[in-house]
Amino acid sequence: MAELLASWAAEERWMYPAFLAMYAAIYFVGQLALFRQWAWRHRLDGASCLISLAHGSAAALAAVAAIAAQPAEERGFAVPNSRLQDHVLDYSVAYFTMDLLHYLAFLPGDILFIAHHLATLFVFITCRYLVHHGAYALLVLLFLAEITSLLQNVWTLAGIWRAEVPAAARVYNALSLPFYVLYTIVRGVAGPLFFLKMSLFYLSGQAVDVIPWWVRISWIIVVGTAITVSNLWIWNLWKVMFRERKQSMEKKAT
Repeated sequence: MAELLASWAAEERWMYPAFLAMYAAIYFVGQLALFRQWAWRHRLDGASCLISLAHGSAAALAAVAAIAAQPAEERGFAVPNSRLQDHVLDYSVAYFTMDLLHYLAFLPGDILFIAHHLATLFVFITCRYLVHHGAYALLVLLFLAEITSLLQNVWTLAGIWRAEVPAAARVYNALSLPFYVLYTIVRGVAGPLFFLKMSLFYLSGQAVDVIPWWVRISWIIVVGTAITVSNLWIWNLWKVMFRERKQSMEKKAT
């Protein structure tokens, strides 16, 4: 991983096309080979999870490495993006592009995911290609968003099959609590605290010379909305878990 990131840091070429081709190859391997025996909806969800697995943990580690590679005084909300940071942003832009195409082609009614991907792409693309500043903030948020990715995707894949495969149901039930706890800590505590710090900085006007006001405000709105939706989602999952456990305990008592 360290050698790969070092090669990225030295790479002057535009890497987005290569990243997009990689995600497309992984997606079609899933669709046409790995999951071709699955029911159509399971096959779609499996292919989406596969590219998410390829993106999530790698993006989280790359985000940390790209931040750590910068001197401490160059880690700020308004500093210029480094070459490595731009490549990490391209890595994620390519993933969200591929997954967005998947939803537009096969699941156009899933408005929430489509809106999420469009909003995320807007933030990453404006940072990468328009203002060329602020990658530090977005990479911290990327790390917080993707640190749960591996656990979430395994949990999701197990959930796809839990009604049909007892082993999948056991994996789903075993992962639910640790996944909910980790997700709640990251999205419900760490994420909002960093978002507050970021918002106060951008609203203070300190980045006015390098990031236009409409970009700063749009980032705050998009990130704030994403954090709110994420917390509503995990809160609903907690409610379902407690309800199911209460019902299970009541059945055992009768």
